[in-house]
Amino acid sequence: MPAPNPELRQQVIAVYKELLNLGRDYPQGFSYFRPRLHRAFMGNAHLRDEEAIRSAIARAEYVKKEIEALYYLKRYRTLRKRYDGG
Repeated sequence: MPAPNPELRQQVIAVYKELLNLGRDYPQGFSYFRPRLHRAFMGNAHLRDEEAIRSAIARAEYVKKEIEALYYLKRYRTLRKRYDGG
C-alpha cells in the first residue's frame, strides 16, 4: 500500500488543528467536541485514494465554516438580547 501524499497529510493535520481550536468554544464544551472530532477523523484514516482524501478535506472545511457560522449566530443573538432587550 503506497504512502499517502505528504501534501494531503499536511492539509488533513491543518484542518484537524483548526477544528480542534474552534472546538474550544463549542457550546457543549471541548470535552464533548474533541472525542467526536477524533472519531470522525479516525473513521477516515483508512482512505488512501487521493480523490477520496480531498473530498474528506472539503467536507471538513464545510464543517469548519458551519461551526464558525454557529459562533457568529450565537454572538449575534447574545448582543441582540443584550441591547434590544428581546
